[in-house]
Order: sequence, then structure tokens, then C-alpha cells
Amino acid sequence: MQWKRGRTRFRELTARGVGSNVAAQTVGSYWRRRYNNIRHVKILIRGDACQFHLNRFDLGLSNINDIALFVGVVNAGSFTVAARQMGLTRSAVGKGIVRLEERLAVRLLNRTPRSLSLTDDGQVFYARCVRILEDLEEAESAMALRSETPNGLLRVSLPITLGQRHVLPVIESFLEAWPQVSAEVTFTDRFVDLIEEGIDIALRIGEPRVDSRLITRTVAQQILIPCASPAYLNARGVPQCPGDLKDHNCLFFLSAGRRQPWLFVEHGEKTQFNGPGRLQMDSTEALRAAAVDDFGVVYLPTYLVEEDIRAGRLTPLLEAYRQPGDPIRVVYPTRRHLSPKVRLFIDLLTSKWGDVAPWDRNVPQG
Repeated sequence: MQWKRGRTRFRELTARGVGSNVAAQTVGSYWRRRYNNIRHVKILIRGDACQFHLNRFDLGLSNINDIALFVGVVNAGSFTVAARQMGLTRSAVGKGIVRLEERLAVRLLNRTPRSLSLTDDGQVFYARCVRILEDLEEAESAMALRSETPNGLLRVSLPITLGQRHVLPVIESFLEAWPQVSAEVTFTDRFVDLIEEGIDIALRIGEPRVDSRLITRTVAQQILIPCASPAYLNARGVPQCPGDLKDHNCLFFLSAGRRQPWLFVEHGEKTQFNGPGRLQMDSTEALRAAAVDDFGVVYLPTYLVEEDIRAGRLTPLLEAYRQPGDPIRVVYPTRRHLSPKVRLFIDLLTSKWGDVAPWDRNVPQG
């Protein structure tokens, strides 16, 4: 009845002067609104006649079985061989193909007593089905990999300060837990191309560059804070707002020869502080040491100064004006199967750092 109503409506529209393409699209749009399980309507126009093919979407377990039957038949080249390979009767295989063709409303195979070939629609559908079955196989393989023991060389690239202070202990724990794994660790603040340099996993700070070859996962935050020693603050006073810093000896970090401004939030707006400052260095460790030696105010990540703050050697400042942190991300090449050594190392790192990184837990605030 659907086909008859569709053709009747098509003829009514064309008789009133509506173009055949517009008439066909009008009928197709009605069917898509009328039947929720119709994915698309295939329309064939020949002169003043029109044919409609409804393509329903009703994914279930039987669909996957029929897809596997279809691919098996195409690969085997005959119903008989496919039935023997899959342990089914030839009748069961044939019924599965017929069921699939009826559901799709297209012919997939050209059949003769002596040969079997794909139709044009069948070739397109076969290519998609092969990818679906490969994805299912990959999902099973990925789960099987979870039970494998990690082994081999793990190559890691880390930012210098964060890596040495907070990631190296995790690597040591990982190697103790998995004796068959060895590690090669590079500490550098330069941008590393993981693919070209053969790196398994890297840690990066800040928003990631767009790279379809890589997968990223946020594991912590880098929060930068101003701080100074108690002796320096007793001598020079405690700044109450970012503007007060102009009266202090500020120690700035140099990156690629450029002074890095200090970032704050005042009255809901982001602001920058650029000086004055008598000392600039390209080493965060050297800046930290100078601040501990009472030389001035520094602006450094909490993962670098948290031990000094806990010990009372440094005092955090201007908490109310701090800017939100930058993401610290694990980065690794996208592969069809993530190796157990990479997966388990990421699992260990995230379990040790948790939702709040260890260096940001229960730190005294300024």
C-alpha cells in the first residue's frame, strides 16, 4: 500500500504541474516524517513514472550476523563454500542474504547457477561491512590486550622541572612493578614530535596543538602563583593587589629570550604584569632558589614551589587574583592497539595523581 500511495501522490503532483524531482522529494519527505525507522528514501524517476525504495534502520544482533554472512559469501565466492566454512546449511546462508537484501531494499548479489558477483550497491555495502567487522575484531583484540604483560622499551619525553620532580618517581614505581619493561626518559622543554622521534608517551603543558596523529588526556593542572620568602616580605611588605608588585623586586622567567608576563584576574578581567624586575633567568629552579634566598618575588608553578611553601621557606601571595591553571596532558600516538606498557603507565600516573595533583593538595594559601 505504501508504494501505491506514493505513486498515486506522485502522479497527482505532476498532473498539477509540479516538477518530477520536486514531487518525488515531497513524497519522500512525507515517508521520512511518517515512519521513524526509515533512514532515507531512494527515488528513481523514469519519465512520468517514479519508484521509491524505503531504507529502514533497525540495528540488532541479527543484522550483524547477516552482515557476517554476506561478507563470508563474497569472500568465498559461492553460497556452498561459505556455508561449509561457517558451519551452516546452504539454505540458511541464502535466507540470510535474502533477509539482508529485503531489509535494505536493494539487490546485493547477482546470482546465476554458475557464478556470483556483486552489484554496484553490493560493492559499496561490502566495503562498509568489511570495515564494521574489522572494528568489531579490533574491539575484541583491544580487550584481550588488557590482560597482556607489558614488556620492552618505554620511551618518554617530559618537561624538565615537572618531569624530574613529579613524574620520575612514578616511572621508578612502574619499573619496579613490571621488571620486563625498561625506560628511556628525555627531559626537555622543547616541542617534541612523537612520531618522528619514536616517543611512546609525552607530557605537555597548555592547550594541545591540533594533530590527528596524537591522542591527549588531561591529567593535572599547572597553576602559577607569586610567592616570596618571609624575610623578604617582612622587609618590603606584602603586596595586596597585582598593582603593588611595581614596588617590589620581581624575578622574571625568560623563554626563548623573552620575559614572560605574570597573569592575574582582576574584577573578572584578565590582566598582565610585566615589571619592573632587576633579575631575569631562563631557569625556573634558579628563580626558585633566588626567592628562597630572600631576593624577591617569583611567579612559578605550584609543582615547583609547594615543598618550600609547606616548609615555610616561601609564602604564596595574591590568591584572590590567580588565573585558572593550564592543562597538563599525557600525549601518545594514536594506534589501532594501545600497547600494555603505555596503557598501564598512564593508568599508574592518573591513579597516583588523582583528581587533584599531589603538589596542590592541602597547600597553605596566601
